[in-house]
Amino acid sequence: MSNIDIVRQFTVGQDDDGVRLDRWFKRHLPKVGFAMVSRWARTGQIRVDGKRADVDTRLEAGQTLRVPPGGEQKASANGERPRRELTEAEIELADSMVLTQDRAAIVLNKPPGLATQGGSGMKEHVDGLLDAYVEKGPRPRLVHRLDKDTSGVLLIARTPGSAAFFSKRFSGRTAKKIYWALVVGVPSINDGMIELPLAKQPGTGGEKMHVDEKEGQTARTRYRVIDRAGNRAAWVELHPLTGRTHQLRVHMAAIGHPIVGDGKYGGQEAFLTGSISRKMHLHARRLLIEHPDGAPLDVTAPLPEHFANSLEQLGFVESEGDFEIEAPAEFTKEDQKKAAKQHAKEYRKERRGERRKRSDGPGSGQTRLSKPGSKPSGKPGGKAPGKPAGKSFGKPGGKPARPGGKPSGPRTGAARSAPKPGGAPRGRSR
Repeated sequence: MSNIDIVRQFTVGQDDDGVRLDRWFKRHLPKVGFAMVSRWARTGQIRVDGKRADVDTRLEAGQTLRVPPGGEQKASANGERPRRELTEAEIELADSMVLTQDRAAIVLNKPPGLATQGGSGMKEHVDGLLDAYVEKGPRPRLVHRLDKDTSGVLLIARTPGSAAFFSKRFSGRTAKKIYWALVVGVPSINDGMIELPLAKQPGTGGEKMHVDEKEGQTARTRYRVIDRAGNRAAWVELHPLTGRTHQLRVHMAAIGHPIVGDGKYGGQEAFLTGSISRKMHLHARRLLIEHPDGAPLDVTAPLPEHFANSLEQLGFVESEGDFEIEAPAEFTKEDQKKAAKQHAKEYRKERRGERRKRSDGPGSGQTRLSKPGSKPSGKPGGKAPGKPAGKSFGKPGGKPARPGGKPSGPRTGAARSAPKPGGAPRGRSR
């Protein structure tokens, strides 16, 4: 009798604590399809500690899982693709990117020009280098992305369990991501919030985003002016409160201050004259995120050479850019279980909202922003008379406010003076 023809029992590992039953099968028995798992669950053939289980049952470490005959028997395969041999140059590149690592995570400083994942004609990318970090167990995996030309902090999960843990932190928006950017011109509001919905631009194959008031998804970015070089350029800190594709790039271009070197969204206006590099000046400077072992993970990535040189040429001092940020509290095992349940609840609620939106149209069940520059319902601000919509306006060339000072310029629906919520990055403008 073949091994796959007998009832099997597995012990739920620590990395699978809190994972859904169907996800466990996808990780460990990938050849058992979802339809079969559903049928087994429906007919009571899958048992957890002797009790019937549904596909959405959350497993706990140490439980015994009974699996009926059929499917793939080898539980340690994890559905991973065959590992390939890396060249010495690839191994050297992979090693040079590591900022810190532990049993749950590897944190990289991704260089500009290196894609996070492969695509059409993309031979070299971070995902293809992850075999260099394999020690024992499963292959490490990506949990978030950076654009090809964006440099900085990139978090890699070592195990399926830590991947699920970190993914919930990103999707639940408890992870704090701080970016640095050089932008063309100087925003008139020195500490502001940009709230403009984004969607894929038709005719670009999904490769480009744009502001879309009717069909776009909510997108919010907080920014602070760190310093300025006259009216020529500004050094800004960006804090994305949502995670839309190309969000920071589209938002800064939409308020008239494209990121230096971002020709895709800023056109020729995105390039400064003189010796300033034409590479994109967007850097994931810092990441603060809860860690499955308890102590929060707080990592800062050094600037790439072209960005550091541009700061120096514009008269900026790099050490003056890092502001104090409140780190997440330690995360206990009990907190992890509660967070998993809350995440599942919010996800189901969000999906119900999406279905209502598709059936009822843009106006149902959700508060949507009006056109950039118009007054949002229940929020301060309105269209600045005589000014184009979608930009923040104030006295040209005005000096950024000192720490604790009030932001200059009136508020608008697109970029407005940001409140000071508890736990938000605390900063100062120079």
